[in-house]
Amino acid sequence: MTLMTEIAQGPWPATMWFPSDGSAVLGGVSLMDIVNRFGTPAYVLDEAEIRMRCRAYRAALPGAEISYAGKAFLCRAMAGWLNTEGLSLDVCSAGELAVARSIGFPAEKITFHGNAKSPRELHLAVEQRVGRIVVDNLDEIHRLAALVPSGYRQKVLIRVIPDVEAGESAAVRTGVERQKFGLSVATGSAGDAVVRVLGQPRLQLVGLHCHIGSQITSVEPYERAARAMVEHMAGVWKTHGIALPQLNIGGGHGIAYRHGDAGLDLEMFARRVTEAVEERAHGLGLPVPRLTVEPGRAIIGTAGITLYRVISVKRGLDRTYVAVDGGMSDNPRPALYGSRYEVRMIGRMSHEGSKEMTVVGHHCEAGDVIAESAPLPADVHPGDVLAVAATGAYNHSMASTYNLSCRPPIVAVSDGRARLLVRRETLEDLMRREVGL
Repeated sequence: MTLMTEIAQGPWPATMWFPSDGSAVLGGVSLMDIVNRFGTPAYVLDEAEIRMRCRAYRAALPGAEISYAGKAFLCRAMAGWLNTEGLSLDVCSAGELAVARSIGFPAEKITFHGNAKSPRELHLAVEQRVGRIVVDNLDEIHRLAALVPSGYRQKVLIRVIPDVEAGESAAVRTGVERQKFGLSVATGSAGDAVVRVLGQPRLQLVGLHCHIGSQITSVEPYERAARAMVEHMAGVWKTHGIALPQLNIGGGHGIAYRHGDAGLDLEMFARRVTEAVEERAHGLGLPVPRLTVEPGRAIIGTAGITLYRVISVKRGLDRTYVAVDGGMSDNPRPALYGSRYEVRMIGRMSHEGSKEMTVVGHHCEAGDVIAESAPLPADVHPGDVLAVAATGAYNHSMASTYNLSCRPPIVAVSDGRARLLVRRETLEDLMRREVGL
């Protein structure tokens, strides 16, 4: 049995169990016990699922660097799990860097991203001696070089637009022209960046980087991007006589959000992308670069669920609205991207048939919808508890205090035990930032 066969292919974690009495168990812990102990809304993470997915990536790509994309979800415990599982980490803000370093995550295994890094963020990245900084614009090259102390060379990657379109919506397609990320080969800015970095004695160009989009479930776009990037690396070798040792092709690996959805096939991805890099490099007479991939959602997404309490059930002309005590402040993805989620009632048995309902949040926005056409028991009522699958990625990390709502806690489950990782935000927390009238 391989690691991949041990990991659930649907939207729920592999350790999720729905007994016949209507209850639900995750990681050996009753979800209703978590509700009673920590309240709702609440994020719940399955530590075992996260670790299994880390190991699956390392097994599928044994010669590659697996660098977790911290923007999907990051907290101190998560950084610790990644470190013990042997993964690297990429961050894109001073806050993410601070969280990682607070638990001793090795700086040399951190890559700092961002299309508009502030001078302060660049200073912190250099000061902390992060392993690599991804250059995303020409302006930051000189700015970065000026911050590097004498006797030290900062390793950098240049983010290149591979001109490959992929991703679930236009908002997350980042591998083409007419979007803010990367340097264009077509305009010459990518080549200009190479020249400028090579001209800075305190910068060391070690490779190229690209990222083509998010929630991608097909391997083919990655193959095209890999070949294109190897060709750009061959151009650097031909022009400057430098064989760059690293190729980072980003992440964006898709997952199943509902039953029937297809996620990216990791084993197929690993085989075909590795072959594409090797074949194109050999064809161009280029030394094969070491591959780096940046999974985020694919590691944390289906390892997380969200628990809500039903507040009201409103039957309209042509649909039934089930309103819960959370919403777009803890999960903005449906409003931003039209994302769809799977919802299940837990905590009691229902003998009624199911009916399609619209699960909505408590915010003053018509677009505050968590799930459309969700099959729920016809007798769902206030006080019931709903569990939403696959909310580990881009829920807590994008959460806000809209309507001055307090952000939910994060609870981890493992081996029959639940523990609090991040406490619930309180009204006192919100008021603490107020400094006067």
